[in-house]
Amino acid sequence: MLGRVIVIALNTYRESVRARILLGLAGVAFAVAFYSIVVGAFTLHNGARVVSDLGAATISVFSVAVAVVIGATSLYRELEQKTIFPILARPIRRGEYLVGKYLGTLLTLAVFIMADAALVLIILATMAGASLAVVTTVAVVAVAGLVLPGLKWPSAFTFGPIPWAFALLAVATVLAGNAPEERRVVLASGVLTLLEVGIIAAIATLFSAFSTPFLSALLTIWVFLIGRSADSLARLPVKTFGPLLHNLGVLLSKVFPNLQIYVPPRPLLTGEAMNGTLSSHVALALGMTVAWAVGLLATASFIFKKRDFL
Repeated sequence: MLGRVIVIALNTYRESVRARILLGLAGVAFAVAFYSIVVGAFTLHNGARVVSDLGAATISVFSVAVAVVIGATSLYRELEQKTIFPILARPIRRGEYLVGKYLGTLLTLAVFIMADAALVLIILATMAGASLAVVTTVAVVAVAGLVLPGLKWPSAFTFGPIPWAFALLAVATVLAGNAPEERRVVLASGVLTLLEVGIIAAIATLFSAFSTPFLSALLTIWVFLIGRSADSLARLPVKTFGPLLHNLGVLLSKVFPNLQIYVPPRPLLTGEAMNGTLSSHVALALGMTVAWAVGLLATASFIFKKRDFL
């Protein structure tokens, strides 16, 4: 079972990294990360903070966009091109196939987040006084390490970014040692973003199990917006909105996942909060992600098993 799921996951990852829309989103995300340098230049002493905050926001926003796009279109593409039929004709359950698609999407998102976070950390390292020669060397080696293997082994362009992004993030983390607080913000935000898109991808997978890409994406975005507003919906004042809307807001905040825990206030990310620790918050977020992902994928598998493709 595990072997079949892994094969589907790697195949989903291969299809995702070749998609032009993913490359476009990655390009825009990297451009915004560089733009944070310009924004930070207008501040006197908070340039590094601007870069880390804007970089963390960029990682979150574009990762959600990638999760929605891939989650809503990956399964439909298989159905449209009819490549799913020879796959399901083999000894593989539909539930295994769906879980493999989800894990492949999650792997793509992990690579995307690591690469984006590494770029933000490299920018932070430069602003914190790291040697320009060292940063330039790292950048040249990173580009060469991504391009040169692909010239000899074409498959390296597909699967090479997995170890490449991990190694680049590790090096960038060391380089940004002169800005420990901002580095903590970027790394913690990256981890929480990965956990959040774990839920978003599962939601998109659920909707794609019975709907079209457009409707799946629309519904996923709708759930995302409700989840990001869960705390506000739970506290709608009765005097302003009336009891009906107040009760509806409370209901929505309880039925949908509370995604606001994945964007905690900055003091918690930097370790300055008095009412909790970052490690306990991440552990809570991880438990919530696992619970929602399992439940959503179980529901999606049940629906997908009943679906008639003909």
